[in-house]
Amino acid sequence: MTSHAIAIAPEVAAALADSRPVVALESTIISHGLPRPRNLTVAREIEQAVRDAGAVPATIAVVNGVPRVGLDDAALEAIAMDDSTIKVSVRELGTVIAQGGHGATTVAATSHIAHLAGIRVFATGGLGGVHRGARDTWDESADLTTLSNTSITVVSAGVKSILDVPATLERLETLNVPVLCLGTNAFPGFYLTDSGYTVPTQVNSGAEVAAIMRANDALDLHSGMVVANPLPLDLQLDPSLHDATLQAGLAAADAAGISGKDVTPFLLDFFHTATGGKSLDVNVTIVLRNAALAAQIAAAFVGN
Repeated sequence: MTSHAIAIAPEVAAALADSRPVVALESTIISHGLPRPRNLTVAREIEQAVRDAGAVPATIAVVNGVPRVGLDDAALEAIAMDDSTIKVSVRELGTVIAQGGHGATTVAATSHIAHLAGIRVFATGGLGGVHRGARDTWDESADLTTLSNTSITVVSAGVKSILDVPATLERLETLNVPVLCLGTNAFPGFYLTDSGYTVPTQVNSGAEVAAIMRANDALDLHSGMVVANPLPLDLQLDPSLHDATLQAGLAAADAAGISGKDVTPFLLDFFHTATGGKSLDVNVTIVLRNAALAAQIAAAFVGN
């Protein structure tokens, strides 16, 4: 696939041509991460958060077999509401395109398409990573290997707390993917402010992240970068509720034989139900905050 094989929305194309800040947004959170009909409302809120922070949003998905960078209302609604929309990582891109289907892009697929379009900053909720029990299952998200060779900065609330956080951090180190944390060295745990693990590099502004991006470019480094944006303590999910729900969810997934890429949506839905919607509210807060920070980084990177 080349950049000619993707459809870039006129607003996004104009912003890129004028060197104005653009933020890529994934679509899996719309189709598989949030319940209907709130998912469509939140998708629009995320785009507005990017605009309010001074950048142009570029939600990415495959619509009727076409990889699109920037979605109009009809395409956004199709991804949010059409039951035929499948979760698409990099390896599935060619298949869903050739078959003319709808595909909601993961962090990996979004990063790949954003890179083709020339977008350097991407906002998501939580990064994928090494799954619990991966020593036996070899279950590891393609997000990690894609970031090892894709020049994009991903703003997230760490990695999803349902994963093996220390193993994920070790893999990111092995893959030469820098991990920065905003305002602290304590790596966040998605719903939780602090995962219990630390990273070596603290940054305090979008401008500081942009400076690191430029330094990496000057050294011809082609790996991506993770910027972890922890929730304030008063916005995190109650840790005791989180831990109890996680253990119950893992047991339920195991009992139901859920594995591979189906684990994350299963556990997110379990969290939303078991916490009475509290985790859903936290999830939305996470993405909105990350969208705003990504816009700040994108603006600093292009010098606006």
